[in-house]
Amino acid sequence: MNPVAFPQASGPLLLQGGAGAIEAHIEWPAPALARDAVAVVCHPHSLHGGSMGNKVVTTCERALRELGCATLRFNFRGVGRSAGEFDDGFGEGADLLALCDWVRSTRPAAKLVLAGFSFGAFVSMTRAAAIAPQQLISIAPPVGRFDLGAFQHPHCPWLVLQPDADEVVDAQAVHAWVGRLQPAPALVRFDGASHFFHGRLAELRAAIQAGVAALLPPLA
Repeated sequence: MNPVAFPQASGPLLLQGGAGAIEAHIEWPAPALARDAVAVVCHPHSLHGGSMGNKVVTTCERALRELGCATLRFNFRGVGRSAGEFDDGFGEGADLLALCDWVRSTRPAAKLVLAGFSFGAFVSMTRAAAIAPQQLISIAPPVGRFDLGAFQHPHCPWLVLQPDADEVVDAQAVHAWVGRLQPAPALVRFDGASHFFHGRLAELRAAIQAGVAALLPPLA
């Protein structure tokens, strides 16, 4: 059973998903910066070293925490202390829905920001219509690598950040796919950046903050 209250201090915790325990970590912003918002951040592919400790994930988490959001990172099933096995996005999506339901039950007034990197972008953006976050952030979404046939537009403010020298995701496919969406998400391109934003993490953090700050609730 999940905690009945959202933790009031930063630190690790175990939550419950469909396959058992989910390893997670809460971070709180500095009190002077706090807003009534929670950001949930999803990590890249579990079978290729992805975890909530990934540097792009932690950069995204830091960007949102510096804007005043409490943040929740977690390991998908089969990663770290999370129970279960990799499920090609299906079980991972169900777990994300469960975690977001828990956030909303424990912080009902808080605005929910949903973010993901690579495989985590796929999981979060394909569940966003059901979750209905206030904002969605997709970093290097793996267009062409996973089936988006059942994708539903979340119809919320949506920021897509795509490195142009991505060695994992076809940047041109992302640009074309984003351009076909109505309404189209805001697209930020990173000229010369690699999939993992080597040497460009500070730029990524600044772009996330510039793209979402105006739509966050006021300082608490």
